[in-house]
Formats: sequence, structure tokens, C-alpha cells
Amino acid sequence: MAENSDTPITATDDIGPDPSLLVVDDDGPFLRRLARAMETRGFTVDTAESVAEGIAKAKTNPPKYAVVDLRLGDGSGLDVIAAIRQRRDDTRIIMLTGYGNIATAVNAVKLGAVDYLAKPADADDIFAALTQRPGERVELPENPMSADRVRWEHIQRVYEMCDRNVSETARRLNMHRRTLQRILAKRAPK
Repeated sequence: MAENSDTPITATDDIGPDPSLLVVDDDGPFLRRLARAMETRGFTVDTAESVAEGIAKAKTNPPKYAVVDLRLGDGSGLDVIAAIRQRRDDTRIIMLTGYGNIATAVNAVKLGAVDYLAKPADADDIFAALTQRPGERVELPENPMSADRVRWEHIQRVYEMCDRNVSETARRLNMHRRTLQRILAKRAPK
């Protein structure tokens, strides 16, 4: 049977022969919406709502693709990335976070994530990041970071350098510990 050249390329053409996807996020409604959206795009989706559950699923059935939230109720999504990498080195991992900063993005990439998206990321952005071909360039942002964002990024970088120790970070930044805790609890400024 000859192929019709007018046949549209489906999302599954971008996924490859192994469509397994692990989505780890502690926001239940977001997790379910994203799982449904990825299933309609051809993935075989497994979900986890905690670091412990994500690590367990990564160990028993390491996925070809993964979308992992950075901050989970029982710890850091970076631990899930490390567990996936111990079992499978070809997994395309996307880190999601509502608390995006350069330091954690660098950390995620060092551990093996291929991209880092700030929430709210939609299913199209996540699908594009998961199926991006090696060497494809990402569009540069149109606007530079605001002064508030640059300050926030600096605080986050020092916080990561101090292994997420609030007291040590506050000392290095010459800042009161409670003030630092309030800053860290907020979302990143635009």
C-alpha cells in the first residue's frame, strides 16, 4: 500500500518506538490533566505524586521520557532524576517548577535533564521539549530579566551553593534568616 503524501505526521512519529513517560508532580489536578494530554499525543503514561513513588517507579520500569516537578511534598525532584539516570541513560527528562531559577536549572541539567520549564507550562510546550531533536535551538526570550528577577536568581544561586541551608545562605547574603525564608517561599518574579 502506497503512503499518501497528504497524510499528516502524527505526534507518535516524534516519540519513537518506546513511548513510556513518567510524570512526577504533587499537584494532583495538574498531574492528571498533563497525563491525559500526553496520552492523546501517543505516550504511555505512568504517574507519581511524590519523590518516593517516582523513585520506585523509575527503578521498576525506567521510562524513555520523564517530566518531573522540582519541589515535591517529600523532597526534591532532582532525586527522581538521579534515580532515573541510574537505571537508564537515554531518558529525555524535563524538569518543571513554579520556583524556576538558574541554579536549579543548571543542577537539573547536570543530573541529566534535557530541559527546564517554568510552570505553568502547557502540554504543547512540554511535548515540544520532550521531542526536541538534539542540536535544535531554543528560541531566545524577547525580554531581559527584571532587576527583581536578577536579585532573586542571585539568592537562589547562593542557596544552591550552600546545599539549600537557609542559615548559611542568610549569613553569606548578610540577610536575616526569616527574611530569606519568606523570599524562598515566594514564586520567582517576572
